[in-house]
Amino acid sequence: MTTTPTVVLVHGAFADAASWSGVIAELQGHDIPVIAPPNPLRGLASDAAYVASVAAQIDGPVILVGHSYGGALITVAGTTENVVGLVYVAAYALEEGESLGQLQGRFPLSSLVSNLKEWTYPVPGGDPAVEVTIAEDAFPSVFAADLPAGVTKILAAAQRPLAAAAFEETAAAAAWHTKPSWALIAGADEAINPEVERFGAKRAGATVVELDGASHAVAVSQPKAVADLILDAVRATG
Repeated sequence: MTTTPTVVLVHGAFADAASWSGVIAELQGHDIPVIAPPNPLRGLASDAAYVASVAAQIDGPVILVGHSYGGALITVAGTTENVVGLVYVAAYALEEGESLGQLQGRFPLSSLVSNLKEWTYPVPGGDPAVEVTIAEDAFPSVFAADLPAGVTKILAAAQRPLAAAAFEETAAAAAWHTKPSWALIAGADEAINPEVERFGAKRAGATVVELDGASHAVAVSQPKAVADLILDAVRATG
């Protein structure tokens, strides 16, 4: 008897778990167990440890799905014993010892880099740390160009910041070396250069689907396409 894996959806920076709403509805329509925990967005090592702890507490096999920065987290957290597959959605697939900045640096920078807004937040016993969001006026074109203006305005106001230090932390492991992977490439992504997504997916030996014209917010704009790829992973590992 096979056990259907639980799908754990890990959102990235400048978003929250609600960005998976359409994908969750699609998966639940197929009776797939799914959860979308909050991503702390405080640093690669600590965030990956949190995702790993969520996976480890699930009874049975787990498929980790990471969007954007969430891809870096599932790359590390995927070494957890009960994780049976990885799905990258417009995401970073790091190599062990590699940082987001290093992977991005292999290719021309996306428009995200010139449209980041810096904030600070308190750190116990130390100086304030820096976090970043996307400038609200640039958010639609950078993050969600294929969504209606009314939706992008809300998403821009609700975005969650990422600790700037996360760009320089290196991955402690790369689970795709030992776990099967799938990847969705957003062909019109302006937050991550699609070439970054393609490179990481090819290096990981992932099964790849590419959506021409899809923005970085592909999980919101095309939830069925994202869910279909996850279902492929579920069927292959269940």
